[in-house]
Amino acid sequence: MLNLDELKFDKDGLIPAIIVDSVTKKVLTLAYMNRESLAISMEKELTCFYSRSRQELWLKGETSGNYQHIVSITADCDKDALVVVVEPDGPACHTGEVTCFHNPLFQSEERHEFSYQGLMTLIEGRKTEKKEGSYTTYLFEKGLDKILKKVGEECTEVIIAAKDDDKKETIYEVADLAYHVMVMMIQMGISLEDIHKELASRHVIDHKVKQEKMTQ
Repeated sequence: MLNLDELKFDKDGLIPAIIVDSVTKKVLTLAYMNRESLAISMEKELTCFYSRSRQELWLKGETSGNYQHIVSITADCDKDALVVVVEPDGPACHTGEVTCFHNPLFQSEERHEFSYQGLMTLIEGRKTEKKEGSYTTYLFEKGLDKILKKVGEECTEVIIAAKDDDKKETIYEVADLAYHVMVMMIQMGISLEDIHKELASRHVIDHKVKQEKMTQ
């Protein structure tokens, strides 16, 4: 682990901090920290920045309630920039947008960014704004029983493909299963963050169990 003395602050005593959502992996904002605000951030496990315009420290969320709970802080190879992974309580941007980076400048026609959250948003859109001919909309119209039936069928397909030791087919069927599970999640009001938190809590428990076994 590095210590603060190893970091390279600029001539104004600042270091840029790139804030990233731990679940979506989206860049939420670019802010600056000085030695004091970084120390506060590490102590409170909440992002605390230095405002260059106001020339003062500010704890993110202190007035808005949109705190950013720190998961980790990592310095780059030159030790003059930070990536801060957080669990946000709300939007990062003062405009109300989830991320400060919401003004598209360029998009490749051949390459498309994929994210699980993006897929969840697309699936949810097929429920709230029904699209004629959409299979996803069809599932939502049929309701939970139909969705659960498809989840069960896809589970069986995964088992069959894996049993045949067919890696390519197993990948295809796991993707099908993941999609139908996401449809089920939207239908039941379950978010990716809900699953993330559940898995994270299990990881902590498993880590503690391993530690206990090592000390016995």
